[in-house]
Amino acid sequence: MTIKRSEKIAEALHELISGLLVKGVKDPRIGFTTITAVKVADDLHLATVYFTVIGSDAEKKATEQGLNSARGFIRKEMAKTLRMRYVPDVVFKYDESVDYGRRIDTLLNEVLTTNTDNDNENNS
Repeated sequence: MTIKRSEKIAEALHELISGLLVKGVKDPRIGFTTITAVKVADDLHLATVYFTVIGSDAEKKATEQGLNSARGFIRKEMAKTLRMRYVPDVVFKYDESVDYGRRIDTLLNEVLTTNTDNDNENNS
């Protein structure tokens, strides 16, 4: 099975942008941000970067604004690093799947606790 070029570029962008957030971007709104995934369109003109950040909704919004304000810098660094005729436009989106996973985990723990309590009552 062959790997599509867009997938290879997505992997390279994931690594590059993660490194830039640690070492290159100086915006204080971008705190402990984790890049969870990068999806590049098949025509290589758009890269959607999914991120998570620990904090309140206001901090998530501020981080998204900080990332969007750093788009120009990030694209410039992409152009320096990647040897491509066209550098994809970058769009940042908050990754809801982490919050969804936490919610599922909480619900499963509640069910487990309820079942354990019911078993203890039945054994008494």
